[in-house]
Amino acid sequence: MSVPSNTLVLVADDDRDILDLVALRLEGAGYAVVTASDGEEALRLARERRPDLAILDVMMPKLTGYDVTEALRADDGTRDVPIILLTARVQESDLNRGFEAGATDYVRKPFDARDLRDRVAKLLEKPC
Repeated sequence: MSVPSNTLVLVADDDRDILDLVALRLEGAGYAVVTASDGEEALRLARERRPDLAILDVMMPKLTGYDVTEALRADDGTRDVPIILLTARVQESDLNRGFEAGATDYVRKPFDARDLRDRVAKLLEKPC
């Protein structure tokens, strides 16, 4: 499946290694990627750039992934953006909090970069 070159994915994580890995994998799959290293930057970029999908680390400085997700869901311009939360937190209550905030999917760290790329592709599939 080929990816339209204008498909934009926002990736936000305060761990530079994870941020670079995810961005590299997605760019290699044909996506345009914009990155943020904290929650405030992620929210600002999402509002400015209107990504087709967002991948947010749960535990980031300034705003958590939960906070960013809730803010995006409350904004008419970003309400329908699919959101994947990345987290090392694996308690059921953490997962529930993410889905209650409006997350579309949840990926636990450590994760397989190919699996994450496949999840992104699936969420961005347009129904015929």
